[in-house]
Amino acid sequence: MKLYLYCLAEKLDALAVPVVGIAGAPVVLNKLEDFSLLGSEFADDSAPLVTCDNVLAHAAVVSSVLNQTTPLPFRFGTVVSEEHLRSYVTSHKAALEAKLAQVRGCVEMSVKIIWNTDQEEIKESADAASEGPGTRFLKEKQREIVGGERRTEQAKQVAAWLKERIGPYLQQEDTSLCPTDKLIVAAANLIRREQVTEYRDRLAEARKTRPELHFLVSGPWPPYTFSNIDLEFKTRFGVS
Repeated sequence: MKLYLYCLAEKLDALAVPVVGIAGAPVVLNKLEDFSLLGSEFADDSAPLVTCDNVLAHAAVVSSVLNQTTPLPFRFGTVVSEEHLRSYVTSHKAALEAKLAQVRGCVEMSVKIIWNTDQEEIKESADAASEGPGTRFLKEKQREIVGGERRTEQAKQVAAWLKERIGPYLQQEDTSLCPTDKLIVAAANLIRREQVTEYRDRLAEARKTRPELHFLVSGPWPPYTFSNIDLEFKTRFGVS
């Protein structure tokens, strides 16, 4: 029998409420080397299918303990033998303790920023309608190059602006620049639990000063982005 793993946590002696895992499997809490691991018995040698139901069930199990502690989530599809799990936890104990210390008392917030189409781009499109095919093609390529450079610079500026506004609340951050036509910045922020309300308020005030930007804010979540992938198992979908 193997185990399907959801997350690893500390100071978790019992589940607050019964939780159902992937494929409706009961979730059990195992204690190992002072850690608490949430898992389900898994008879299959292959990893579970990546379906919407399975992914949501995995996330629901990890989130179910978020009010009690800050867990380190495992990747979806991590299936191991009890022997391999014990060996892994024992050999990585110090590193796991250090990672838990980094996220202790924190949650992850997600911020995505979209740059609305400006009037200059609308005007350029209108002008292009009156040009010949060859001219339109060359100018379109030129606009793509210039526009890409402009959006990259805009993304850098917006990312710096965001960090300046919410910097006092950041324990850790992971920001990606996405100079596409719409999404330009995607940020994951690790925030102290007790500061989430202040963080939201600060972000709300900052948004008022940038009406040209559209924000998608979600969380709090378990610290998926900050669960050090170096501490995970060898493959994304389990180990031999």
